[in-house]
Amino acid sequence: MNLCVFCGSRTGVHPEFEQAALTLGSLMARNNITLVYGGGNIGLMGVLADTVLKEGGRVIGVIPDFLMQREVGHRGVTQLEIVGSMHERKRRMADLSDAFVALPGGWGTLDELAEILTWKQLGLVSAPVGLLNTRNFFTPLLTQMSDMVTGGFLDAASLQSLSVETDEQKLLERCGLMPV
Repeated sequence: MNLCVFCGSRTGVHPEFEQAALTLGSLMARNNITLVYGGGNIGLMGVLADTVLKEGGRVIGVIPDFLMQREVGHRGVTQLEIVGSMHERKRRMADLSDAFVALPGGWGTLDELAEILTWKQLGLVSAPVGLLNTRNFFTPLLTQMSDMVTGGFLDAASLQSLSVETDEQKLLERCGLMPV
C-alpha cells in the first residue's frame, strides 16, 4: 500500500509536529506502507522520509525540477521522480497513492489537501483522505469546513468522508492501511 502524505517544508514551532512525523514514519515502515510525498529533504517532509528510510521502509518522492534546482530534493529516497510543475507533482502523487494524509504545514500542504478533497468530491479519486490533527492544528480548518456545510456550499457526506485523528495508528487504521 502507498500512502501520500502532505506536510510542511518546515518543522513548525511545536516539537509535537516533528514527533508526529517520526511516529507516523515508523508506523509506516513497520507496516510495509510506502511513503509517497513531495520529495523534499527539509521540514516535516524530510523528517518523515528519513524516518521511513531509517526503519527500512520505501519512499517515493515527487518533486518539480525548479525545487530540485534549489537543492531541497531528497537524493536518498528509494525512488525520486522529477516532474515539470507543481500540477504534475500533485497528479503523479495521486496516481501512485492508495490513501492520503495531511500533517501540519503551510500553503503547500493546504493546497494539496484542498485539491485532493476536491478530486474526491468530484469522483476523480476514491481513496481515503485523513488529517492528523496534532495539537489541534486543523481544528480551525475543520470549523470552516463545517461552516461550508451549514452554509450550503459542501455536502455533509463530503465532510464526513474525511478521517480526522490525533493518533497516528488510529488514522492509518481509519484510512484502511492497517488492521483495526
